[in-house]
Amino acid sequence: MKARATLLSSALLLGSWAAAQTDPFQRGAPAQAIPALRSGAVTVPGTSPQVGLQAANAVPATSTTVTGTGAATSAGPAFGNPRSSSDGNTTRIVFDLPASPLTYTLTPTFSGLRIDVQGARVIPAVTARLGATVTEYRAGGGQVTLVTPFPLSTTEGWRASEATIAGGTRVLILEFGGTLSGGAGPTVKGRVLAAAPATTTAAQATLSAPLPASPSAAAGAALFPGTVGSGAVGAVGAGTVNPATVKGAQTALTSGGNGVGLPPGDTIRTGPVVPAPALPGADSEKPSPLTGRVPGDAGASVPLGAPRIGKNPGLTRVVLDLPAGASYRLVPTALGMRVELSGVTVGPAAQMEADVSPEVRGWRYDAISGGVHVSLLTAAPTTVRSGWRSQLLPPASGSDRYRLAIDLSPALADTTALKPSEKIVASVPPIPTARGTAILALSASYARPRVVIDPGHGGIDPGAVGAVVEKEVNLAVGLRVRDLLKAAGVDVVMTRDRDTQLSRDKNTDLNMRAGLGTPGTQLYVSIHVNAMAPGNALRGYGIETWWNPNHPLSQNLAALLQRNTIQATAAFDQGLKNSRSLAVLRNSRIPAALIEVGFTSHPVDGLNLRDDNYLDRLALGIANGIRDALITGVTADNGVTNIAVGGAGK
Repeated sequence: MKARATLLSSALLLGSWAAAQTDPFQRGAPAQAIPALRSGAVTVPGTSPQVGLQAANAVPATSTTVTGTGAATSAGPAFGNPRSSSDGNTTRIVFDLPASPLTYTLTPTFSGLRIDVQGARVIPAVTARLGATVTEYRAGGGQVTLVTPFPLSTTEGWRASEATIAGGTRVLILEFGGTLSGGAGPTVKGRVLAAAPATTTAAQATLSAPLPASPSAAAGAALFPGTVGSGAVGAVGAGTVNPATVKGAQTALTSGGNGVGLPPGDTIRTGPVVPAPALPGADSEKPSPLTGRVPGDAGASVPLGAPRIGKNPGLTRVVLDLPAGASYRLVPTALGMRVELSGVTVGPAAQMEADVSPEVRGWRYDAISGGVHVSLLTAAPTTVRSGWRSQLLPPASGSDRYRLAIDLSPALADTTALKPSEKIVASVPPIPTARGTAILALSASYARPRVVIDPGHGGIDPGAVGAVVEKEVNLAVGLRVRDLLKAAGVDVVMTRDRDTQLSRDKNTDLNMRAGLGTPGTQLYVSIHVNAMAPGNALRGYGIETWWNPNHPLSQNLAALLQRNTIQATAAFDQGLKNSRSLAVLRNSRIPAALIEVGFTSHPVDGLNLRDDNYLDRLALGIANGIRDALITGVTADNGVTNIAVGGAGK
């Protein structure tokens, strides 16, 4: 009995101690230099401050102002005003959860995470930054949107959990990071949706509201922790920014211009993208630098002015003005691009800036012995073959400085020409014949493997139309794949080899294409071009491959196609997809996959698709993926067919 009393007393004391503690998620948060969320009225274009987001959210004008999440007011329970912390690679967001009847859904998207809330008022707020990996926060109209600089899937790029903290408050904890995985954990009571519900009018007002002024100094310190090189300004301590340097950067970056956001004299030519010069000793596993030297004799080191920035849809150009004799070395990294310069010093102008453009999250100068390191932090990694290109331009009129122009875009891929010796797929050995295919046999028991290549759309159906017409690119790539495979010893069945359709009725056309994927044929590969709506055009770029559970080995085929095509093109890897049922896949009785070779809606990716060199690389990657599938047993002769039904067409 005494032991029970002791345990009860200990439990009561522990409960009293816990109730007196502060929120552990808030207490344990690392120091941060990011603005706090602002709640209350946010002006929407075309409205007055009094009828901004609060009016759109249908909050009565006489309701009590909510200053914290979960507070009960005359408007009922509220959701919003999260606490946040960031360690540079991961941002943690913590929401208090009001008591029932609140329910919510989580929808990971290409641009971030959407939270739809029922049973509580969403506190209106808009801010530009919650941390390094949450670049926008928009709340209102029953919806919260957390924008990230990388796409999210149901399991990649984020984690979610619920917990009860000291004091009994239930919280929703969200973490965002490019290397995180897990998605919604078992403690999460909300549902995770594969597709976002329709956006309400009130929520749309939040999404279109202007962001507050960018806090360049604080954001710069958050992006580039550490000491900034001294130059002529003097050392700036870690986590601080000299206001004079920030003002200098803004002046340098906004002066001049040619009407399209480019630095004076620095134009981006229209037409096909000019690839970056070949890199010496390029090794996909070990990035190789691009080095060069400005013509002329080197003199005394001169101050390096702030970079000039040219902003174009989907691409940002960074221009560094270099004196005669200066040398440079470009080093692609997982975080962006490092430019190592000699013959210059850190000048009296700006030394860093954040939130430059969607492609360039920030830049910074660091003084080194004999020169300067320029760090360009990008929204996606760069490699020796992708994410950037550069060229040394002669001085503009009235200047004696050469211009090192570096174009940055995650959609920039390898458009260099393949050598004749590279336009070859290794031979594919004959395979044992299946029943009913003896007529194709090279001997009594072996035959050439057979695959179906389906260039999507055609004839009266153009497919997606943007920088290119989808049906034309699909056919151009498909014919190249056919020629490569035939030379390697593979029989190829084309669903079309010219600009035509199989039927004027779309459903019939799709069924006829899929019907060619029958036993006796080993693989089915459909080739398409992707597109996004105009409002989201800049968010779609790169290559993705779709599969359906029509056959146990379809996912294996998709993985081999994706891996080989990314290897051949160095394009942005959007990974494998299977969230939609596609007619040409689900109705095929053999391993089948559909590869989207790029986005015609993206201004840079669209130019890739207009480049014959790039189409050659796409075809080589697809053909090598098919070969790998054939020689590793990813064929219709292995596995048990499992026909799926229902879903959308393609």
